[in-house]
Amino acid sequence: MPPRTPGTPLDCDSFKPVNTPAAKRRAASMVARRALKGQYQAAWLLNAIACMDLTTLAGDDTPDRVRRLCAKARRPLSDEIVVGLGLNAMPQTGAVCVYPTMVAPAVKALEGSGIPVASVATGFPAGLMPLDLRLAEIRFAVDQGAQEIDIVITRAHVLGGDWAALYDEVAAMRAACGAAHLKAILATGDLVTLSNVYAASQVAMQAGADFIKTSTGKEGVNATLPVGLIMCRAIRDYQAASGHIVGFKPAGGMKTAKDALNWQVLMREELGRAWLRPELFRLGASSMLADIERQLSHHVTGRYAAQHRHALA
Repeated sequence: MPPRTPGTPLDCDSFKPVNTPAAKRRAASMVARRALKGQYQAAWLLNAIACMDLTTLAGDDTPDRVRRLCAKARRPLSDEIVVGLGLNAMPQTGAVCVYPTMVAPAVKALEGSGIPVASVATGFPAGLMPLDLRLAEIRFAVDQGAQEIDIVITRAHVLGGDWAALYDEVAAMRAACGAAHLKAILATGDLVTLSNVYAASQVAMQAGADFIKTSTGKEGVNATLPVGLIMCRAIRDYQAASGHIVGFKPAGGMKTAKDALNWQVLMREELGRAWLRPELFRLGASSMLADIERQLSHHVTGRYAAQHRHALA
């Protein structure tokens, strides 16, 4: 991972109004103009695996389920596909993301792999807990071995325009993370407008977030390309103003290999090739990996395998 983002003082003058129809047109045209086929599509799908936070955030998670997920993170493709693609080594996912109580089993299952464990925290997904309890949850996850913490913000701060409260909250969470990297989940489906998304992105980065993330996956509307476009432009503007580099993570509702390609096209178009690596870009997903494996199998064999042959775990 790159060095921690130090943050900057709160600057509400950095907020910009967003032309929503223009953002939607730009997002739609961007992916429509980029057709990735054959070996190029296969290469981009392999990159998507390397940038994936393989995730399980279900109420019935168990240590055994987490261990199976970690095994898939270590070996996301079959040996047949790896050989057919001419790879020298088995690819691995960017991270495994779990609840705080599942961090210890994940850390043990991934020992020696180099794959970091990410943990959601701060009362995920709603975040409606007293701040001291949310900070305690961060510290617990870090003590268990989490190297990345995905926090949720208080949406009411955004909806009420209380930017100082949002800044102080994220700054306190960053301090609680210690050496662990912080991903700030904005829950964009709850923020009503793209202008709110832009402002919340700026405040989270100013408060020291290492990544900004679209969604928890539990909202009615999760990651969308227009939201991603605005968050990427906030990252670009923040880098121009401060010199600090912040990563981006879409999450929620992404299920297909086509989704993985579209989000990478967005990153390439808006932020450049430097963001097409796990240090600065993550895809928060689980079922998406099965479809990526199916598409890569088709590239190698010329035929589609049944979906159940590429089950996650």
